[in-house]
Amino acid sequence: MGMDGSLSLLTMFAAAFGAATILPFQSEIIFAALQVRGDVSLFVLIAVASVGNTLGSVLNYVMGRAIERFRHSRWFPVTERQLDRAQEWYNRWGVWTLLLSWAPFGDAVTVVAGILRTRFWLFLTLVAIAKTGRYIALALLTDQVAPGLVAGP
Repeated sequence: MGMDGSLSLLTMFAAAFGAATILPFQSEIIFAALQVRGDVSLFVLIAVASVGNTLGSVLNYVMGRAIERFRHSRWFPVTERQLDRAQEWYNRWGVWTLLLSWAPFGDAVTVVAGILRTRFWLFLTLVAIAKTGRYIALALLTDQVAPGLVAGP
């Protein structure tokens, strides 16, 4: 793999990592573009995106574990009621909600998992499954849609 491929993978990792945090990032466009370009293997692309996205969720988890002590501070980013509702929802549906960590609201779920001190190995396993599944599904979708986009009318 040349310098372009390495830079592509670094870009993919950064975008996937950022997309899993509370930052307003999206990684799907970069993933699809790199898949269509084909300068890196699809297996490696999925692996890099999945690891980056999973590690971004680990950051959320760590923030959740650390931020609970500031819950009653004036600057705390969510209200007491919002946090209570998120915790009630997580307690009701359990750790299996981490399989939805790929969804737009998944960042909040990973933070709540940290606040509620979900066992890390369980957190990591479920989030890695969800994130990898997301990129596999995206690869399949891109494979179906991209030929029509690249070929044109």
